[in-house]
This record gives sequence, C-alpha cells and structure tokens, in this order.
Amino acid sequence: MKSFATALLSLVAAASAGTVVWDGSFTPYASSSDFDKWSWSNQVGAYQWYIHGSGATSAYLNTDASYKNPAVTRETRGLKATVDSTSHWNGQTMMRTELIPQTTANLGTGQMYYHFSVMRKSTNPPGTSEHQVMFFESHFTELKVGIGSDLTALNWCIGGQSKWSTAFTPGVWYNFAYDINFSGSTVGLWASTGSSPLVRVMANQAASTSTNSADWHVGVLRLGDSSTEDWYISGVYIESGSLTTSIGSGTVTTDSSTSVPVSSSTPVSSTTPVSSTSKTSSSTSKTSSSTSKTSSTSKTTSSTTSASGPKATHWGQCGGIGYSGATVCEDPWVCTRSNDYYSQCL
Repeated sequence: MKSFATALLSLVAAASAGTVVWDGSFTPYASSSDFDKWSWSNQVGAYQWYIHGSGATSAYLNTDASYKNPAVTRETRGLKATVDSTSHWNGQTMMRTELIPQTTANLGTGQMYYHFSVMRKSTNPPGTSEHQVMFFESHFTELKVGIGSDLTALNWCIGGQSKWSTAFTPGVWYNFAYDINFSGSTVGLWASTGSSPLVRVMANQAASTSTNSADWHVGVLRLGDSSTEDWYISGVYIESGSLTTSIGSGTVTTDSSTSVPVSSSTPVSSTTPVSSTSKTSSSTSKTSSSTSKTSSTSKTTSSTTSASGPKATHWGQCGGIGYSGATVCEDPWVCTRSNDYYSQCL
C-alpha cells in the first residue's frame, strides 16, 4: 500500500493539452425531462437514455448545481444518479441507471482519455454488493465497489480484476481519467480528489481495449440489494492526444478551473494525499461476476457461428446497427437480439 502523496511526488504533469472529442457536460440538462428528449428515433443531446427501471426519469436522474464537483467551473450542474428497488431494466435482476454517449465521433481510436468525477454522501450511500461504475460493455476497464476485502472501497479494474483501490469517503470528489491506448491495447489510470490536478496512479497495462463509441456506461450497475443509493457524477468528457490534468479544463463548454488528489500506487504526478492500494497482477482475464450491457431482454437468438478473432464475453454486446465488434459469444453464451440496435451474450 502506498499513499497517494508518494505518487504525487514522483512527477508533475502538464496542466492541459488534449482535443475534446465528446463532451458529456450536464449543463444542457436543466431538468430530468431533458434526458427524455432522446429516443432511438430522435437521437439528440449528449446522451442516450434507455437503461433504467420502470419509474419516471426523475426517479433515477436529477441535475443541480449542488451535484457537481465545485472545481469543475466549466459545468453549471452535475448529475445525481439513483438506483433503487425499481431499477431493474428489461427484466434483468441487477439494478441499473446508465447513460451512453450519443455521438458520431470515434471514441475508440488511438490515444483517448475518458474523464469523470464521482462522489457519494452519507445519505443513500452505496451498499456492499458488487457495483460496476463508469464501465465499458466488455468490462476491459471500470470502477467497482463491493469487491475485495474492503467492500466500501473504490476499485479500478482491468478485465474485472482490481488493480488499484482507494477509500471512498463521503463528500469527497474523486476525479479519474482512463488512459486508453486503443492502438496499443493498454489502459492506465490517472486520479485525484477535489480540485487537485490528475496524477498517474497506475501505469498502462495490457487490456482488450475496444468500444463501438456507444458502449461506455456513464452510471451504475448494481448486483443484488434493493436499497436506494445516490451517485454524484460530474466533469464527464473524452479527449484525444494529450491529457488535460487540471480539473475543470479541457472541454468545449465554458471555463476552466483548479485541482486536489486521491490515493494511488503506481505513480506519477502532483501533490496531495489520500490512501490507496495497487494490485500488481497484470491479469486481464475476464471474471464473470462482471455484467454490463446496453439493451436486452427479448430472447430471440441470433447466430453464434464461430469465427476467428476475439469473442464477446458474457453480457457483452454482439450485434446491432452500427456495432462493429465481436459477433460470436464465448461458450456457453448465445448472442441474443434485444432490438435492431443491440444484441448481447446471454
């Protein structure tokens, strides 16, 4: 276990630099009803909104100035994402409240940095069952809560395996950037807290990096537990090229801001602590307690004829309009059609 401060002292990073390719700011979403303007036939706004429970959107998504990281001055409001006992989506047993980027940009080429900040409060905190947070469909990288020896910690994972973790303290904003080299098939992690600039906490490691630009889940999937919990999300954007380390910068929406860190292990830049643990295993094997998807339930099954190349994992996407990834599922899963836009391995 290394303190985040140790990582911070190892080197100072540049403050700003990349090109924003998709901006997930919640500024345009003045109320819950703004998310409802999106549909498959009217694909407007920054987000697709269809992975949620049976209640009104206001039961699951709410925006307000008090829900954002105060350091992110380019954004006027943040998101409170709620999962509760009604959050079953498409007949699934897990609870889900998730947004998906709505964009024509290619979010899976070359060097990309996926930025976001998350926070919890003492009221409606995450439970101790497994949570998958800000995850990709294939789970090549994601945050998790409810795994390992400390079920309340935030874990950064590759292929479902924890590589780094930190305490998830109520009222503290945790800032992250997934450092994804889609060409080199590696992923690393930058992190900080509050307004501190991002610092590298884990060097890039091998991963099965892939996205169809519509399978990064901005939100929470929870396995088990029916309690109500709130997750606060802010500062969401994706940039290419170089990394912007200052919190509140690097977007096409307005301003810029400051910076403060988290906890870490394999090192890099800036100054201010928290505590964390890194895991040295370089494994990228998929553990199937992970689950993720983007639309599923009807069980009309599509072909699983074998082919060369990687296969989609359990719960992974395997077909749909605009999808260009693996179309064959790992055994014993079957590619199951949900709608024209989505099939997954069930």
